[in-house]
Amino acid sequence: MKFLRILLFPFAIIYGFITSIRNFFFDKGILKSTSFDIPVIAVGNLSVGGTGKTPQIEYLIRLLSEKYKIATLSRGYKRKSEGFVLANATSNAEILGDEPFQYFQKFRQIQVAVDANRTNGIQQLLAQKNPPEIILLDDAFQHRKVKADLYILLTAYTDLYCDDFMLPTGNLRESRSGAHRATIVIITKCPPTLSLDEKNKIKAKLKLNSNQQLFFTAINYDDAAFSKSGQIPVAEIQKLDKILLAGIAKPEPFFDYLKKEDDEVMKFPDHHDFSENEISDIITKANNKLIVTTEKDYVRIADKFPEEQLFYLPIKSEFLGNANVFDKSILDFVEQFSTK
Repeated sequence: MKFLRILLFPFAIIYGFITSIRNFFFDKGILKSTSFDIPVIAVGNLSVGGTGKTPQIEYLIRLLSEKYKIATLSRGYKRKSEGFVLANATSNAEILGDEPFQYFQKFRQIQVAVDANRTNGIQQLLAQKNPPEIILLDDAFQHRKVKADLYILLTAYTDLYCDDFMLPTGNLRESRSGAHRATIVIITKCPPTLSLDEKNKIKAKLKLNSNQQLFFTAINYDDAAFSKSGQIPVAEIQKLDKILLAGIAKPEPFFDYLKKEDDEVMKFPDHHDFSENEISDIITKANNKLIVTTEKDYVRIADKFPEEQLFYLPIKSEFLGNANVFDKSILDFVEQFSTK
């Protein structure tokens, strides 16, 4: 695979040139971006998948939803519906996509919508009888037809954008220079013991502008895994014979956290649509053992497994210092926007 990516280097140069021209046209106003009268916060990345957007969106929901009416707007990757859809009691992962459905299940106090056309999606949300006061755009860093008011750029500790290259040779969707649009850059999935010296080394590598803020986060797992019928403490789960199942990008930390030596690990592509044969094969291999999966996978497959057998482990994004600084930056931005 690595050799193939090297062979595709000329295509990466072409792709990088095309995306750079597109960004230049947006920067110069030749291609138009639409602004809105409420705060729009875009969370995204420069690379494909695996940077922790979902827990970061959930962090923002928890931070903002007690005081403001919040809506999330996603593309709804791999959903089987089209156009604008606002989540309601009949929605499921097939209609919304797995991540938006996860938001809807966990945060019933917010509006959750999907639309590949983010401009139309925002317009539809604002046309509701009870419109949101803040919109969180999920995975929209490259969606420049909407001009967000604050951009949060995520990059994983083990795969920093400054060390990467354009698709298909690397994993970047656009040039590293696109990072200049970010108001806030977050290094995600860091070791919880990350030292100040290493933080400073990463900061030096990124070469951020003086007006950009840098934060570091780690994945924090819940103390229990959950099913429809109950929960089991993680300390107990780690000791039990089980199958670990994931259809997400970069699931290795999840596996490493729960796995004991003889556990079977089953890894599938990100947003994988499990077939009936695959479900049957997983149940057969489990042979009545527990099946533990990620929360994002669980919302897609919960109804396909015995509820007493399938469990999921929730995760949260946890700041490695300066959480109060991040929170204040977001809250101050919203308050200042509201007083314009």
